[in-house]
Amino acid sequence: MALTDVKIRQTIPSLKPLKLYDSGGLYLLIAPNGSKHWYLKIRIHGKEQKLAFGRYPDVSLKEARAARDEARLEHMRGGDPVQRRRDAKAARTLSAANSFEDVAEEYIKKCEAEDYAEATTKKARWFLDLLRPALGKRAIAEIKPHELLAALKKIEARGARESAKRARSFASRVFRYAIATVRAENDPAIMLRGALLAPTVRHQAAITDPEALGDLLRTIDGYLGSPATLYALRIAPHVFVRPSELRRAEWHEFDFEQAVWNIPAGKKKERRAHRLPLSRQVIALLEELAQISGRHGYVFSSLVTKNRPMSENTINAAFRRLGFTSAEVCGHGLRTTASTLLNESGKWSHDAIERALAHKDQNAIRGIYDRGQRWDERVQMAQWWSDYLGVLKNG
Repeated sequence: MALTDVKIRQTIPSLKPLKLYDSGGLYLLIAPNGSKHWYLKIRIHGKEQKLAFGRYPDVSLKEARAARDEARLEHMRGGDPVQRRRDAKAARTLSAANSFEDVAEEYIKKCEAEDYAEATTKKARWFLDLLRPALGKRAIAEIKPHELLAALKKIEARGARESAKRARSFASRVFRYAIATVRAENDPAIMLRGALLAPTVRHQAAITDPEALGDLLRTIDGYLGSPATLYALRIAPHVFVRPSELRRAEWHEFDFEQAVWNIPAGKKKERRAHRLPLSRQVIALLEELAQISGRHGYVFSSLVTKNRPMSENTINAAFRRLGFTSAEVCGHGLRTTASTLLNESGKWSHDAIERALAHKDQNAIRGIYDRGQRWDERVQMAQWWSDYLGVLKNG
């Protein structure tokens, strides 16, 4: 017998939940405290499911029957009203934090959890700070291409073309994450490709003249700062790594018996682990530093605490103290120095040099199949390079 409003009002709650059934699987559940809620019992994919329609009398008998009919019709047409409800609930939960800065912060935390390099996540937060004034509080689903372009043009107007370009790329990653988490439907950043001025190509300051390089090596030995900085300056020209990788080196990464530095993927820009052969000169320098600082934690630790690496500006600041301008030399430029002079020597294959620098093969197909590390050649090249630096240093 179908339910009526009279029957619902006349039913007295009992000590246990009480169900009053209507037709088509619809029923009203009356709790011991007297609250009344509508539910629909429906079988989907052979499994009994339950849909909630709300509280009576907020949802009337007529409205509950209409919701029942709609759900059953959706099911008859091949839909799944239960899953649709779950998806809608998940979307509502996610949309509670749907501003651009909320989604961007969530995306960056995801990157940190996936062990992206510290430099990568730090740069991401910097791009967020650039975009935050214009877009931070805006609902991410409502941001239009012209709004994002205006924010990027402000960055570009300061002469920071490269920053504007990379901020657009960062924004695109945030929008794609918002799409994946049901908080946006499109990526306005992708429509802005080509809308910004092309960045001016700037090469890292690097010494490529052998005589000038010898002068640099001799000058480094006269550095009067902390031992960690001195040895970082001495070792940097030998090892081809980025300054961020050198300053965050830890003692446990070095295998002194095999003369290998094993750099974990999380510290590499390429997010690939890298093995670096060490020359006798580098091993000797590390042994000297170990006598001063011990073999625990960071090799080149901060002056403030042993639990942190030296600052990212330390090496370049040391070069300035030694009298070299930013147009003459920088920490990153030492990679260019090694690449240029190794290639000019004619002794080593281009592939071995690129592997030593941990560069990704520009030929995608060859990069997949050429997995050889040219290890033996790289071991010989590392020793030759250190010997060569010694000759230049001695004039």
